Amino acid sequence: MGKGDKRTRRGKIFKGSFGNSRPKASTKKKTIKPAAEASS
Repeated sequence: MGKGDKRTRRGKIFKGSFGNSRPKASTKKKTIKPAAEASS
């Protein structure tokens, strides 16, 4: 385990890969309902 192990977070940082132990930052924007619809 460690830098050479692709299954660990440290190993993924070292290899530069992504997965379950190191997910990519999502670029989704949260949708906010307008105030008129929210207070009905």
